[in-house]
Amino acid sequence: MAPLVPHARGMCLLAQLIAVDDDSATATALTQPEDLFAEAAGIPAWVGIEWIAQTVAAWGGYRAAASGEPVTPGLLLGSRRYRSRLAHWPFGREIVVVASLDFVADNGVTQVSGRLAWRDDDEGAEPLAEGTLTLYRPDSLPALGDA
Repeated sequence: MAPLVPHARGMCLLAQLIAVDDDSATATALTQPEDLFAEAAGIPAWVGIEWIAQTVAAWGGYRAAASGEPVTPGLLLGSRRYRSRLAHWPFGREIVVVASLDFVADNGVTQVSGRLAWRDDDEGAEPLAEGTLTLYRPDSLPALGDA
């Protein structure tokens, strides 16, 4: 994941990018006691927002690499209606994160919808968490590795 989501000091929170198409991406995250955000009860539910954002980053990184372009950074502007059925994600589980494109504006603002579920849940099962994120990729930021 590091080439697709080049965060430093343990901030790359995803385990694997498992699917990419024109309008969505699917990744996995592992809940481990060594996680940067781990608490005694598990991984706090709000970390799911970052998992969705990093799934979008991995999606962009994959698409950039496939077209021979550099990976460029983006900014998480905010989240809306993020709801989790859990206060903490228990340790030792694999989470599937799906990010689907809602829209991309001419100014670079992008909205995605995200869903989180256990890896072993049925595809039609109600998500454990879901919400929308607003992201921005400005043209003025340097490509990662150029700064």
